[in-house]
Amino acid sequence: MESTVPVLDKTRTASLQPAARIEYTTTRSLEVSREVLRRHRLIAGYEPGPYLDAYKVLRTKVLQILREHGWNALAVTSPNPQAGKTVAAINLALSLALDVSQTVLLVDANLRRPAVHTAFGFTPRYGLADYLLDDVPIERLLINPKGIGRFVILPGSRPLPDSAELLASPKMARLVDELKHRYPSRIVVFDLPHLTTADALAFAPHVDAALLVIEAGRTTQTQLTDALTQLSTTPILGTLLNKAEPLPEP
Repeated sequence: MESTVPVLDKTRTASLQPAARIEYTTTRSLEVSREVLRRHRLIAGYEPGPYLDAYKVLRTKVLQILREHGWNALAVTSPNPQAGKTVAAINLALSLALDVSQTVLLVDANLRRPAVHTAFGFTPRYGLADYLLDDVPIERLLINPKGIGRFVILPGSRPLPDSAELLASPKMARLVDELKHRYPSRIVVFDLPHLTTADALAFAPHVDAALLVIEAGRTTQTQLTDALTQLSTTPILGTLLNKAEPLPEP
């Protein structure tokens, strides 16, 4: 199992009031297999233990920063491909939904290679691409995995070749503004492409802050420095060290 060591080097507020019970009357609910969740290393498939605890620690640190600054829109990206950012984004969103004081919307904003739905084991009929290109209403896109409370997914559906332009479009900006402000207790987590593409940079101005996922033994110092330079106008919550080997017992 890959281990995750949250290392936050910066520390904004969502409401501390318990989120109202969500009735998914229009949002579609889908059964998800616990085995599929576990196979894709999603914490919702695990019993309590070190793996789940690592993400709870990360959640606590992230919530402290979000609440300190009154932020509720967070992007997850990485300096290089294959760093595990999508799994990290999903697990962070799931861990945030465990906190009873807010709801969480996870948006698959990786229009180049959407993968959030795959991790949950379903194929969406519609997704963000259909909203941006074909005006499919948001209400028809949202999915709640059954049994996971206070948590909704806006999937990406099909890959789009002009993804950077769509992410930087006024229509996307209006959508983000709507998602951020419709519910005061909602935190929105965006899974973005990695920073060797133009997509993440095009979308960064829409979010309050970003979390960088770095891969142990593979992300180089140069890649990390370049990533921080590229996101210089976006507050960075910190870095999350992924795929680290556990330290040997003393």
